[in-house]
Amino acid sequence: MGCGSSVATETQVRRPETDKAAKSPSPALTMKAAVLIQRWYRRYMARLEMRRRYTWNIFQSIEYAGEQEQLQLSTFFTYMLDNFTQLNGNGPDLISQLLDPVVDPWLDRETCFNLISVPESYSGPRISFPLSVSDTNALLSAFKEHQTLHARYVLQLLYETKKLLKQMPNIVHLSTSYTKDITICGDLHGRLDDLLLIFYKNGLPSAETPYVFNGDFVDRGKKSVEVVVLLFAYVLLYPDYMHLNRGNHEDHIMNLRYGFTKEVMQKYRTHGREILQLFQEVFSLLPIATVIDGKVLIVHGGISDQTDLEFLSSIERNKVKSALKFPRCSLEQLDIGQSFKPAKRMRSTDSLCPSSSRTPSQRKKRCGLHQQDSATSTSSSSSSSSSSSLCSPRTPSCISPRPCPFSLSMPYNVLQVPFLDSLSSVPLPSPLQHEQEWKQIVDILWSDPKTQEGCSPNTFRGGGCYFGPDVTRRLLLQHGLQLLIRSHECKQEGYELCHDGRVITIFSASNYYEDGSNRGAYIKLGRELVPRFYQYQVSRTTRRLTLTQRVRAAEGSALRALKEKLFAHRSELIAGFQQNEQNNTGALLPLLPLTDRCSPTCVADICKTSDFFTGSVSVSEWAQVLESVLRLDLPWRTLRPHLARLAADGSVEYLSCFEDMGPGLPLPQVTPNLAKTLFRYRTNIEIIFNIIDKDHSGLISIEEFRHTWRLFSAHLGADIDDGAIDDLARSIDFNKDGSIDFTEFLEAFRVVHKLDVKEPQDKRP
Repeated sequence: MGCGSSVATETQVRRPETDKAAKSPSPALTMKAAVLIQRWYRRYMARLEMRRRYTWNIFQSIEYAGEQEQLQLSTFFTYMLDNFTQLNGNGPDLISQLLDPVVDPWLDRETCFNLISVPESYSGPRISFPLSVSDTNALLSAFKEHQTLHARYVLQLLYETKKLLKQMPNIVHLSTSYTKDITICGDLHGRLDDLLLIFYKNGLPSAETPYVFNGDFVDRGKKSVEVVVLLFAYVLLYPDYMHLNRGNHEDHIMNLRYGFTKEVMQKYRTHGREILQLFQEVFSLLPIATVIDGKVLIVHGGISDQTDLEFLSSIERNKVKSALKFPRCSLEQLDIGQSFKPAKRMRSTDSLCPSSSRTPSQRKKRCGLHQQDSATSTSSSSSSSSSSSLCSPRTPSCISPRPCPFSLSMPYNVLQVPFLDSLSSVPLPSPLQHEQEWKQIVDILWSDPKTQEGCSPNTFRGGGCYFGPDVTRRLLLQHGLQLLIRSHECKQEGYELCHDGRVITIFSASNYYEDGSNRGAYIKLGRELVPRFYQYQVSRTTRRLTLTQRVRAAEGSALRALKEKLFAHRSELIAGFQQNEQNNTGALLPLLPLTDRCSPTCVADICKTSDFFTGSVSVSEWAQVLESVLRLDLPWRTLRPHLARLAADGSVEYLSCFEDMGPGLPLPQVTPNLAKTLFRYRTNIEIIFNIIDKDHSGLISIEEFRHTWRLFSAHLGADIDDGAIDDLARSIDFNKDGSIDFTEFLEAFRVVHKLDVKEPQDKRP
């Protein structure tokens, strides 16, 4: 008992000492633990930031690659229209519907919209003109409830907006002396929730709350119609306090690719074509710049070393219906009378300048000066100026430009044109004026700032230029300005300052790439002209997610898009990888039949000593091939663990890049080469199809389907077998009615991620 008691007593004595030691560790141990935790947290946040940055780079690189592809396609359209009278029948006539659309004279009649009746069953908002506050409030309430404004009211709204914008100058001058603040918003891209949140946080447009919206109201988002209708409604309600600048997406050619055309036709199937034509007219009349207090310049994209605000103030901005189309010059603009043969269109050997004012009959008389394509002309001028440039398409040899025959004694400034039954020499107009107007607008709409000095072509986007701090300083000094505000680029925080704070980028579409990918922001400028930034993020889901979860979601979406890009270029990538293997071994095994090279024994010996048949390349070679083919300027080594496996020897098994992806539907009737082409150029095919599908019904005839491929093969310079196309067309026409459901056709050529987790199906009892 005593022994037990003594032990118990000893335990009772020592326990407080142990508890005391546990409760108060030594200062050195505490500091060491804090340092370890801090080091771990910093590494964790650094890795998270790295993932966020390369995710952002993936999204932005793919976005700019798409814009460059659109510029190349539109340049090809221009080239085809100018250089060919026909392409297997009526190719350029189809393209001319896109590049030189004829606006229905009916739309210019003041009572055109009155011919459209609004049925009693229509439950959406009803508005009257001139607009009142109650009308704009009705639009706000209706759009919040996902209602659609009737086509009659849309046409009337556009007609009234067109009349107002015609009276406005190219550069609008505002003053802060009559108001406390002016709010400046950037790209919205069809995000109605962002616009509504701005109005909720900052107030509705009014004399007390004036706004400047800096372009790109439409495309990409699903509510572009609602966004632009609201903006135009407030412009009509408060023309002195609501101001809109034109962006590069206020362009009917861009709208074909990025969704606005499709959205309009889906929401207004009966009068969609007329609405689109009127939108095109209104977009071309939007001012191109705004100046506040003579000190702050607001443009959508940026500037170049050739930007001249006085010159921009004097041009006819509505002539540039699309900045993606090089300006044209018709014979009517030459001083030769109107007696030449009207029905004849010359094979393009012409220089191009604006032709928006031509009548339909005049368009058929189109002729001009020798011009290869917009990119050639633009790049030729880059020796004296680093102004705008559009990327040229890879012109196939079969449609290479043909120079116009001319006499060696003919003066360089004289054009031979058909006049009566002979050729007549006429002096050329000054092409520099028209070309300069176009270039200046392209620079305003498409350019981006850079940290390096100077001005250079924007090859990443394909249009406009990169301008450095010196270019900014020079323009601000030349015009007595202090600050340049622009948009055009998505920023993670919604805004960004560069060029020593002289250039501000503002972007107002939050969650632009993916939920949680970026914030939106707007700027408020008071009389002191000191910008104040307000950030926000529209989200119904990301608010409940942690930072790690948001980064993971955005990263997953970006990697999916990148893998689809890899799959679309699979044949080129594999060829590049195999070329590297071939160079490493010095063998020509894949190029010749086995019997032409050596015996089977020799081949076996080579296989034992060569990596050629392993399907692997080094990490550096793998990254080099990806960059040379895709040209996305991404950190491929960092992304490698997400895209491909490593072999035991540390090389990359390049076929693993494609193993978790496949076609949307099995296509046994499609030859492999044709299938690869369809996967890669799915978007371009859809754009060409939209030109042919005049009513946007989603159905085209088999003959129209062949036309699509003739245009497309000319764009690629690829020899696509007509028999394969006919077989494909017949197999797609399931009900044999002579029409093809193009939506289902495109769905068949969608990339599917095999490893995606499918949504669980409802279990039936």
